[in-house]
Amino acid sequence: MERLARDVDGFPDAQPAVGAGLAPGAGARGWRPSPLVAGSLGLHGVAALGALALPETWPWALAAVAANHAVLGAAGLVPRSTWLGPNLTRLPPASARRGEIVLTFDDGPDPEVTPRVLDILQAHGCRATFFCIAERALEHADLIREMARRGHGIENHSFAHRAGMFPCLTMGGFRREIGNAQAVLATLTGTAPRFFRPPAGLRNPLLDPVLHELGLALVTWTRRGFDTVVRDADAVTARLVHGLAAGDILLLHDGHAARTARGLPLAVEVLPRVLDAVRERALRPVALHDAIAS
Repeated sequence: MERLARDVDGFPDAQPAVGAGLAPGAGARGWRPSPLVAGSLGLHGVAALGALALPETWPWALAAVAANHAVLGAAGLVPRSTWLGPNLTRLPPASARRGEIVLTFDDGPDPEVTPRVLDILQAHGCRATFFCIAERALEHADLIREMARRGHGIENHSFAHRAGMFPCLTMGGFRREIGNAQAVLATLTGTAPRFFRPPAGLRNPLLDPVLHELGLALVTWTRRGFDTVVRDADAVTARLVHGLAAGDILLLHDGHAARTARGLPLAVEVLPRVLDAVRERALRPVALHDAIAS
């Protein structure tokens, strides 16, 4: 395990082959910017040409570029937006027609919480998807392998999960942070992740082309319980099951989970209630990689 940790220190050696574990359509064509990003690129070009042709207009050009950067920054703070590129917030129609939903867990693995979550899922006979922090995966490699052995999805949630810094990264920073995580998780499980979720859902316009290079699809959620900050299991459950329908992607946390007044991790307290609601609605929880055909 120490050798693997040393290997991923240098990104060029750790970078997975472009296109490995491709999500549908990813890597098949050249990267295309979203309309907002394409418009921003055009604005920068027009502003630069205008300032060169008419130097006295440079304050206006600078103001336009600054305003545009503010808009891009704001867009990166809205996790479920598609303004900066494709973002899977619901399952495809074919999956919804099958009555499928996906339970996702972020920020693990956690040696106390994750095994309890796995046992609850097994007792209900369903699979889930875990967006794992690669640094933690290295520390709990046997747990990661057990998750994969039980058929759950192991997907990319960055290497170190520095949420405050992540949306400030350059393209090189994204390549290292995501590529190193990709290498670690692929080595531990034998399967390269196909999906990526940013720490706290935050990003900037440079993330989308890097995900395209690495053959990863951005996934956020349909509904979340805020179970890292809310300690009331009833409130978290209500957020997750109110209006629950086929095609939904639910977000819980096996890492960084808040505790109830009784000291239980929210995921452990809430998950059985959510699964009861799923059964009452005749829905079928599946792993993300099973809901979305490769």
